[in-house]
Amino acid sequence: MNLELYTSLYETIIKEHVQVFQAQDTEELSTFIEVVKKADRIFLMGVGREGIATRSFAMRLMHLGKETHWIWDDTTPGMHKGDLFIATNGSGKIGHIHYVAEEAKKTGATLAVVTGSPKEKTPLLADHVLFVPASVFNGTDPRAVSSIQPMGNLFEQHLFLLFDLIIMILEKELHISHSDMEKRHRNIE
Repeated sequence: MNLELYTSLYETIIKEHVQVFQAQDTEELSTFIEVVKKADRIFLMGVGREGIATRSFAMRLMHLGKETHWIWDDTTPGMHKGDLFIATNGSGKIGHIHYVAEEAKKTGATLAVVTGSPKEKTPLLADHVLFVPASVFNGTDPRAVSSIQPMGNLFEQHLFLLFDLIIMILEKELHISHSDMEKRHRNIE
């Protein structure tokens, strides 16, 4: 292995994430956190690697005590007014996410879109947009931090970090301890 290349890559990737954190609109982030905090039932959706990050966010929201549902699970109930639907859509134009967002709006649920392309069709439907200023696959906003990494790596990686940071903020603001969260962890594995 080329140690110089290894060092250069991890140092650059860490710098990219720092730049994204520094470019994050904290008012938008605060609004998103408040919307999540107030929601009784939260439905989430995402696809690919950004979907995996979103699914991990759904798990931690459940650990916080939120009633949380993943859109494609067979046990997901109907959505209604007062519910929150969080759609992660990096490019802002993934067709089946857009369709589900349109259907969610018909139920009266609140739509929050987490995206790297806030001017695309799905974010334009949203009640709340959380623009993550990291380059995405297939349609990066010009304000986003560019990356040496392929495709949407920076956006996808950053979602894990940002979602975990949001969980930690909610944990403090909702006065929930690590042990409270651990009590809700699946205990049959």
